[in-house]
Amino acid sequence: MNGAHAIMAALRDAGIRVCFVNPGTSELHLVSALERTADLRAILCLFEGVATGAADGFARMAGVPAATVLHQGAGLAYGLANLHNAGRAASPVVNVIGDGATTLRGLSAPLESDVAALAAPMSSWVHTVGDPSHAGADAAAAVAAAKGPPAGVATLIVPADMAWSPNGRPAPPASAGPRPGRAPEPSAIGPGTTLLLGGAALRARGLAAADRLAQATRARILAEPFPGRLEQGAGVPPIKRLSADPDTASRQLAGSRKLVLVDAAPPVRAFAEPDTSAVLTPAGCTVEHLDGDVLAGLEELAARLAPQRQGRAQQPIGPTAIADAPLTADGVAQVAGALLPEGAIVVDEANTSSVALPCGTARHDLLTNPGFAIGLGMPLAIGAALACPDRPVICLEADGSAMYTPSALWTQARERLNITTIVLVNRGYAILRKARQRLPGETGASPLFDLSNPDLDFVALAAAMGVPGHRAISTADLAARLTHALARPGPHLIEAIVPPRF
Repeated sequence: MNGAHAIMAALRDAGIRVCFVNPGTSELHLVSALERTADLRAILCLFEGVATGAADGFARMAGVPAATVLHQGAGLAYGLANLHNAGRAASPVVNVIGDGATTLRGLSAPLESDVAALAAPMSSWVHTVGDPSHAGADAAAAVAAAKGPPAGVATLIVPADMAWSPNGRPAPPASAGPRPGRAPEPSAIGPGTTLLLGGAALRARGLAAADRLAQATRARILAEPFPGRLEQGAGVPPIKRLSADPDTASRQLAGSRKLVLVDAAPPVRAFAEPDTSAVLTPAGCTVEHLDGDVLAGLEELAARLAPQRQGRAQQPIGPTAIADAPLTADGVAQVAGALLPEGAIVVDEANTSSVALPCGTARHDLLTNPGFAIGLGMPLAIGAALACPDRPVICLEADGSAMYTPSALWTQARERLNITTIVLVNRGYAILRKARQRLPGETGASPLFDLSNPDLDFVALAAAMGVPGHRAISTADLAARLTHALARPGPHLIEAIVPPRF
């Protein structure tokens, strides 16, 4: 057994089920080992950013780590943006980076780079295999590091000679770190308290407990603005998300005397502005934390403070007539909400065209982009569809973001995944128009924010990738196209022409 076979066997034995790969010459021994390791599935991606984004989506929905196999420092660099997003979502991802052989170090080979330095900003754990006899144990340690706690991105660098050399040894799964206990519970919960929920608290159990607390104590509950995974729809207690607009978010938090962060990050502006505080917490508001096993913590608080209460549940809205009208972002949400199948997974990277699905829509999971590095939506949908093959996936994608990772469509077609991508086409970087309007003396106009001349043709692009595509300009068009796509297996794309919001 060589080092490569030991690595793949250790990944499999530690619970890895899928590897998203974009390999090069340095990874040939890793590829051979991957293809010969039972119960370890390889998914080819044409761009490393698709591989890393897909691993994120798989991890979010499967609850177990996914792996990537990438080509040296340059290949890792192509995938770093979506590793940033995975880290922000606390997704367990194991990167296996095939590096040049140790005999090439210092010779300035074309792809030589400091892979560990490239990996460090987006990884919580980085290690280079230095002995083929330890390669299996190193791989097991990478999986344990990705699982955490806290969960995150672990990067294992494998020089080519560590992969091809003999004396690789199987290794049992490594022990994960100790599970953290709960942080001290809030000193008091009542009027003037706001609970900001993130992470595991945004699953149905956490939402039910938080809703009971809110009803009994008159505290407010909010979800993070960009949750990694939020369970919602019929049968789940309703919750509002903190707005992505800082002025609106400040109004939502106004009056809070205590902010309890439940597996959530402190609310801050995404982008600084002159003479403006980056912190959105109101002045004089104390901040407390409930971390660790947040589900048990919320349920214990609810049992003590709201023993007779039951969490509310959104009621299904029932069949809804769709009036024909020119298509808008709100219209896309209404159509998608009306036709959403039970148990669907919704990936939202519509950015400025993003709107909430109607309350009472069929129960579903919502995946968003906590890291803000665009180009995640379509890769994330790949991972989600592979993790949950019996659940339909609907990806709401902005036109600008779609152009970062269009080859994701090819992988969707190759794997025959049940993904319907709705590209909301407003032909511009609307978020930049809006931001520029906030600058004194500026308008939102700039040719650098414009995505026309020529117009992007997503129907033709989809066809080139092997995905059936159609265009919709009205709610009736979209309803017909979405009904058709959901009734047939495999991937589909709908180009939805909408006016810009700004």
